[in-house]
Amino acid sequence: MNRDHILNQARDLINGQRAQDYGDAYVNHGRIAIGWDVIAKTAIKKHGRITPAHVALMMDWVKTSRLMESIDHVDSWIDKAGYTGLGGEFALKEEEPDFGRITDGDVRTQK
Repeated sequence: MNRDHILNQARDLINGQRAQDYGDAYVNHGRIAIGWDVIAKTAIKKHGRITPAHVALMMDWVKTSRLMESIDHVDSWIDKAGYTGLGGEFALKEEEPDFGRITDGDVRTQK
């Protein structure tokens, strides 16, 4: 598999089935942005950072936003349940693991 194959598959998905399932991508991403904004601002205010549990909430919100367009999309309901289970588990962890520090906004792997 090469990059052209990957990009062609992605193009077919976002212009085909995904567009049918989730509606206009810009509108959907706008919904996601609203939810993530609330989650991120609250996480920073209450915890000083975004935790893995907050990420699970954010991913749940992606699925919620998609379900706004297609309420009967079973895979999104299943994914939401999975994120809920993970988020609950993450929220109950007492110790904070060392995820590694990324400096200067550089998210690439440091060598």
